[in-house]
Amino acid sequence: MSTSQFPRAVLFDHDGTLVDTEPLWERGKQRITAAHGGQWSDQDTRDTLGMPLSHTIRRLGELGVPGSQEEIQREFHGILREVLAEDPPTFIPGIEPLLHELDRAGIPAAIVTNATSEVARYAAGRAPDNLFRVVIGDEEVAQGVTPKPDPDAYLEAARRLDVAPEDCVVVEDSPSGAAAGVAAGMVTVVVPGEQTVEPGPRTVHVPEHASLTLDFLRSLAPRG
Repeated sequence: MSTSQFPRAVLFDHDGTLVDTEPLWERGKQRITAAHGGQWSDQDTRDTLGMPLSHTIRRLGELGVPGSQEEIQREFHGILREVLAEDPPTFIPGIEPLLHELDRAGIPAAIVTNATSEVARYAAGRAPDNLFRVVIGDEEVAQGVTPKPDPDAYLEAARRLDVAPEDCVVVEDSPSGAAAGVAAGMVTVVVPGEQTVEPGPRTVHVPEHASLTLDFLRSLAPRG
């Protein structure tokens, strides 16, 4: 494939890649546990960072939030909506110019996250119209899509965009997300994040989000 035809789609992780929602997640977890007499610790954050939302919901239950997993998740979503209304997240510096480049070039994008579909749709709504044509999140996981580090979520996003996996670029910031992109057979670009992602085949590390330009992504076109 020529560089001018690559990529045919860009698939973004959400938290820490597109928007800095980690502080908002932290506030939501602290608020819900405090409401039930518990405390969310830094260790709880480390244990659940980058993992499927079910890990967070299970930990909230262990910390004293009552109810079934479904009930805890509903309460947590309600608190997250409050937090988002109080402090709406913005795109991480350096990422928005790439979104506009993709929009002008007619290259579709997707958000693929282990977190809530609702929060991901909020971010998608702040991008150029119709850029993010697919959002894969916890709602899809509930319907059978296996979360990262399994490649299923990225493969499902490519399928919905009608683009071959090898024609996609994944942008990630976590080990589990990068592993998912690589397992899906996609070139995976790693931006700096809370967790260290070790170098490996089919991964390309950049020093900052601002390094992500369309020319750079086109330079990653498979050879031959």
